[in-house]
Amino acid sequence: MARRRGARHECAPIQLTSSSKAPVSLRLVLVRHGLSSFNVEHRIQGRDDLSSLTAAGLEQARATGEALRDVPFDAAYTSALRRARDTAAALLDTQGQGRSATADDLLLEIDLAPWSGLLRQELKQRFAAEERIWREAPEQLELSRSDGSRYNPLQELMQQAETLRQQLIARHLEAGTDRPQTVLVVGHNAILRALILRLLDLPASQFRRLRLDNASVSVLNVNAGGDVQVESLNGTAHLGGGLPSKGAGPRLLLVRHGETDWNRQGRFQGQIDIPLNANGRSQAEAAAQCLAEVHLDRAYTSAMARPRQTAEAILRAHPGVPLTSTRGLVEIGHGLWEGRLEAEIAEGWPQLLDDWKRAPETVQMPEGETIHDVWERSLACWLTIAASLGAEETALVVAHDAVNKTILCALLGLTPAHIWAIKQGNGGITVIDYPHGASQPPVVAAMNLTHHLGGVLDRTAAGAL
Repeated sequence: MARRRGARHECAPIQLTSSSKAPVSLRLVLVRHGLSSFNVEHRIQGRDDLSSLTAAGLEQARATGEALRDVPFDAAYTSALRRARDTAAALLDTQGQGRSATADDLLLEIDLAPWSGLLRQELKQRFAAEERIWREAPEQLELSRSDGSRYNPLQELMQQAETLRQQLIARHLEAGTDRPQTVLVVGHNAILRALILRLLDLPASQFRRLRLDNASVSVLNVNAGGDVQVESLNGTAHLGGGLPSKGAGPRLLLVRHGETDWNRQGRFQGQIDIPLNANGRSQAEAAAQCLAEVHLDRAYTSAMARPRQTAEAILRAHPGVPLTSTRGLVEIGHGLWEGRLEAEIAEGWPQLLDDWKRAPETVQMPEGETIHDVWERSLACWLTIAASLGAEETALVVAHDAVNKTILCALLGLTPAHIWAIKQGNGGITVIDYPHGASQPPVVAAMNLTHHLGGVLDRTAAGAL
């Protein structure tokens, strides 16, 4: 059984709580190094220190430091490889808090020594079979060391990432019981993806489900019990672009509706049709500005007012894009809990509320739905939309907190038990790519981007789910 996930919480820099009321004691801010010389040349980097930060990569590091200026770090770690080490130094110097990063060998990149320095095209020509395994099933790749012994690079990296996870928890989780600890981790593409997988108890087979761009920022929160929540993934707006670049294949943009009065008050709203409040309309407009230059071919929304209003605001910059309303994307039915504050629910259903926070997959809402019901209908709707897209089309999907959580859990390989592992802020944008078509596994290219709402961290209302 995977570790229980941290629940949804107000993501202010200091005051953090989870839905189980266990304080969030540790925030991990993961940054991939800036653009390197080997990135530009399309060479395999791996663990060898042959690649250096480019001038553009240095500017990316400084831009990341500026974006994180108001995030106080209690500690900072970096890979000793110079492209990461120089990124960390420039980032922290720009941030201006007088902190330096400690080099840690557990942050070294994946060991691809037999391939280091090769152009990607050379790799395909000289090691065609192995290169295909690396692209399609990297957890199965075996390479030969200089002494002739065989090893599995990704499986070794996953063990390294698990040790890193344990080290970060041991050093900083208990230290954050009185005040949340915030820790900067600067590393490489593969090791940071492996660390995220280990934090979420996901296997190496999910490695290709995640994307981390140069100088991207990802934020994960850990509560006092060790439960993990992904607050955001692969944020790159601070580098001058709103979304990660689109490659081949269809793309879906999953947006949570803007704030309502009941979100602000912490009421369970479910399928009661509460409209956006003034702040929610502002969040929808901010999302619209973020997506104004993105080409959209079609759009889908839950049949309820708050996502429809959000979708309509976004589509004002995209005249002619059709908007389809669907019941498959409506919010979870909370039944008798709808319209109530948590304190009111605690009076009438104390054990059920505790079960909802602790084991949501076990709960039947009184006269409402289960998370399995939402999972079944929302995922079916999502897969139908994805399958309907043309090879290069992009679609907008606007829905709700529980709906988005179930979809993302399914795409990442999590289960209904793990919905608290996913953060979805009001007006947050998630990017899902299908580089090999909708019938093949997707890539979570970015998750819960809220930079357009005012900063790297998600500061939207905690609400009540």
